[in-house]
Amino acid sequence: MLGTLKRTADFERVRREGTRWRGHCCTLSVARAAQADAPTRVGYITSRALGKAVKRNRARRLLREAMRRLADRLPPGWDIVLIAQPSLAEPKMRMMHVYDELVWLLDKARLIQAPTTER
Repeated sequence: MLGTLKRTADFERVRREGTRWRGHCCTLSVARAAQADAPTRVGYITSRALGKAVKRNRARRLLREAMRRLADRLPPGWDIVLIAQPSLAEPKMRMMHVYDELVWLLDKARLIQAPTTER
């Protein structure tokens, strides 16, 4: 289960204290949460540089869905900020591109765990 970063102070703390990795369609910033056993929280930034509200909302939906699919592979106790890049707002951008890039970025950040397989 993922929580949501909402307060400006939380976004600023992740930016100040965290580590950043940049991909083609988004930038990932991660920092330890205040409490180690707290659920992982994710915040999304889609600036006006992406375009009008329709494009920004689509970019946010793509990021949210990709993170939702990865939620069970993330350890608790982290705050994550995803910043959308202009290429994410392009019409040709598909969900699998975003998903693959997030897996790559989270792997670079050493946050992603192997998928759990139930038999």
